[in-house]
Amino acid sequence: MVPAISKKERLLSEIRKQVEQCIRCQLSQTRTNTVFGEGNADAVVMFIGEAPGEDEDKTGRPFVGRAGKLLTNILHSVSLKREKVFIANTVKCRPPGNRAPKDEEMQCCFPYLEAQIAVINPTLIVTLGGVSTAFLMDEKISISKIRGRMIEWRGGKKIFPMYHPSFLLRYQSQKPGSPRYQTWQDIQEVKKTIDLVLLAGNGNE
Repeated sequence: MVPAISKKERLLSEIRKQVEQCIRCQLSQTRTNTVFGEGNADAVVMFIGEAPGEDEDKTGRPFVGRAGKLLTNILHSVSLKREKVFIANTVKCRPPGNRAPKDEEMQCCFPYLEAQIAVINPTLIVTLGGVSTAFLMDEKISISKIRGRMIEWRGGKKIFPMYHPSFLLRYQSQKPGSPRYQTWQDIQEVKKTIDLVLLAGNGNE
């Protein structure tokens, strides 16, 4: 028997179709595939990176390259599966040469991300890296200074900045104070938030 599709899943499917047809900015001219995002429509936590890379552009899936594999390992370190969270980016098309997305490109794409957030309605939004953090917070600030902090955002939601996995690939040390150690601390806080929400009965696994 085919599982029933929930209202949230139907709404996300409609937004995905809009993304696939989007020509709002110049990134649409060079993409192979749009990268809508994937995961649990009822996720308590939504992870938002900056943009798809080459592997993501080829597959149409977010975080599937080296950085994506590291993100998966980070989630597994606290017994979280990718399918239990939702993973997306600020833009749905790969910027040429894997450059950071421009502000106007993120602005063009934001209605799609905003719609995703509205449908999924996560308690916590984990921004991965400085680009997505600065964009959503509308404030330029160093990720090293703001990571690991719970920040109030729209409608009672919270933003929790973490290092981007691609940044962590430059470091191997897991000693206290290192970026990888700090990320280990941060993902434990994310897991605590998920567990508290589920315990209170305000979310789905």
